[in-house]
Amino acid sequence: MHAYRSHTCADLNAAHVGQTVRLSGWVHRVRDHGGVLFVDLRDHYGITQVLADSDSPAFADIEKVRAEWVVRIDGHVKARDSSLVNPKLATGEIEVYATGLTVLGAADDLPLPVFGDLDYPEETRLTYRFLDLRREKLHANMMLRSNVVRSLRNRMWAQGFTEFQTPIITASSPEGARDFLVPSRLHPGKFYALPQAPQQFKQLIMVAGFDRYFQIAPCFRDEDPRADRSPTDFYQLDVEMSFVEQEDVFAAVQPVIQGLFEEFAPGKRVAADWPRIAYRDSLLWYGSDKPDLRNPIRMQVVSEHFRGSGFEIFAKLLENEGTEVRAIPAPGGGSRKFCDRMNAFAQQQGLPGMGYIFWRDLSPSLESLGYIEFHPGGPGGANASYAVAMERRNKWLEENPVWFEAAGPLAKNIGPERTEAIRQQLGLSVGDAAFFLGGKPETFEAVAGRARNEIGRELGLAETDTFRFAWIVDFPMYEKTDDGKIDFSHNPFSMPQGGLEALNGDPLSVYAYQYDLACNGYELISGGIRNHKPEIMFKAFELAGYPASEVEKRFGGMVKAFRYGAPPHGGCAAGIDRIVMLLADEASIREVIMFPMNQRAEDLLMGAPSEPTNEQLRELRLRVLPKEG
Repeated sequence: MHAYRSHTCADLNAAHVGQTVRLSGWVHRVRDHGGVLFVDLRDHYGITQVLADSDSPAFADIEKVRAEWVVRIDGHVKARDSSLVNPKLATGEIEVYATGLTVLGAADDLPLPVFGDLDYPEETRLTYRFLDLRREKLHANMMLRSNVVRSLRNRMWAQGFTEFQTPIITASSPEGARDFLVPSRLHPGKFYALPQAPQQFKQLIMVAGFDRYFQIAPCFRDEDPRADRSPTDFYQLDVEMSFVEQEDVFAAVQPVIQGLFEEFAPGKRVAADWPRIAYRDSLLWYGSDKPDLRNPIRMQVVSEHFRGSGFEIFAKLLENEGTEVRAIPAPGGGSRKFCDRMNAFAQQQGLPGMGYIFWRDLSPSLESLGYIEFHPGGPGGANASYAVAMERRNKWLEENPVWFEAAGPLAKNIGPERTEAIRQQLGLSVGDAAFFLGGKPETFEAVAGRARNEIGRELGLAETDTFRFAWIVDFPMYEKTDDGKIDFSHNPFSMPQGGLEALNGDPLSVYAYQYDLACNGYELISGGIRNHKPEIMFKAFELAGYPASEVEKRFGGMVKAFRYGAPPHGGCAAGIDRIVMLLADEASIREVIMFPMNQRAEDLLMGAPSEPTNEQLRELRLRVLPKEG
């Protein structure tokens, strides 16, 4: 027999009854049932129940073991009584009667339990990540991640892509975040950079004549942490294609991602319709460039209804250039209580509040017209009053053609004609509401987007158990920074729509062949059609404040390559960590990363970052300055 096991803890079933077996694993838990000991033995594959009574030669040894000890158990497979079969376990039909136990690795008192799903502080979980990973949910997340990566590889090969690896130690590249720098021992005073993405290399692969590239690529960015983003490193499905336009990239990527979600999200709907939404429209309709389309609410501009109106706050605001008023429709939200709650939500988000209008029914209730609901045992013939009440109601409606009214402070200030025009524009009815925000869009769009999400959630309008995707397109090539300068708004290597000619006008009016894929409020993919012509590249960087000499210095390899025949090419990158987070239905990306950093970008298990030794600093000719203050 094998030194450690003849079977795994998921192998045994009724067909093995009577066999002598050997299992090894962790003691999941021990239960004492009055002279009969039960051990749930766990390994990577599953759990097997082991028992020992006072007649078992292993009884005394089993009495000593504790949770998370690693043991080897010899025994005989027995069938469970039919009333004791556990259908939740693959091994639920059997149990192993122990005849011997060997301790392979004892465990100290646990800083956090593995059995159960108790909520422990994240700092403790990350410090003892090797224990945390033994827990069922996290273990399943890591297996999901592994299977997702395997499936992605298979799907990319099936789509005609070839996998290549690109360097990890390279030169700095402006990808929108800070680089992690690596000092060079052989070249004192000079530094390598860990790649923020394989951007330049994958473009060079296209110039080298390879047609469809992909890679499961590690990327390194010195970023501030968020729940859906790692502060140091992450993995992405990196993709590049030659001789393609934007639609070709979409056509290649959609079956991969959609098929992946269908494979790993059984029981959930994966929408096949992936609309194209312009960046500017996404901000207008959803308050975000990564909209959650499970929520059907679309915001609209309603400035004209407030211009010159009696609501002076909005009327005066609209006299300033670049301002507007937007409405968030709220079907079914037509009560003052709900409107006040959403107004309080806006105040929690840092705004003075949100104006609102709701439409209420003025017609008399059937009860007020004499209807008494019939209940068994209630007044005899009560249901007969229904016909009478309806007759009275219909008569009231004939005499009162206006049977609903707009309510709320805004309605009183702007009057019935304007409120009715707003209602018709938004397609609302009795029992609905609308919320209003005004100013320069960039100052309230994000809050409006969060309010839209909150309204959809509160009113039960958003779909559940569904994944909805959308390509966000037509990103602006440039943006104005806080100090008034022009800079790239997204990937600097994207081709401007209109080519070189477009760069001769107002930079802020230039759109790029840049696109993102949004899913349920998260950005899953970012990409673009690349700028493969040196003259356009120099001009594009010049507008962002990079002289030709700086471009040659920082991207000399790519500029040089473009001078020797570069094909039109484009691609994208999909965040694997974020995809797995969605599939696992987790709120934090750290729940799907094997050994993540904490919120302060610290590895509590391995003790990183750490201070270098003096010998290391001397060898690299570096000196660490003391902290200021």
